Amino acid sequence: MGSLSIWHWLIVLVIVMLIFGTKKLRNMGADLGGAVRGFKDGMREGGEKPSDTAGAPAPQVTGKTVEGEVKSKTEHKA
Repeated sequence: MGSLSIWHWLIVLVIVMLIFGTKKLRNMGADLGGAVRGFKDGMREGGEKPSDTAGAPAPQVTGKTVEGEVKSKTEHKA
């Protein structure tokens, strides 16, 4: 009584297919697969270093911060 046999799982599968339909189950599976694939790609991108700066030394940080505000961007030509 502790474990379910293959017949129990088949009956559950038939009931689920009758309730949701195969098309909706297929769409849900595709959506879930896409979400998992996107999550894996995001995790992979987060761990990689940019390849274009592989041999270049890291820029020196001097610790100076310059703050400002841009009022408008206009050019005056005379």
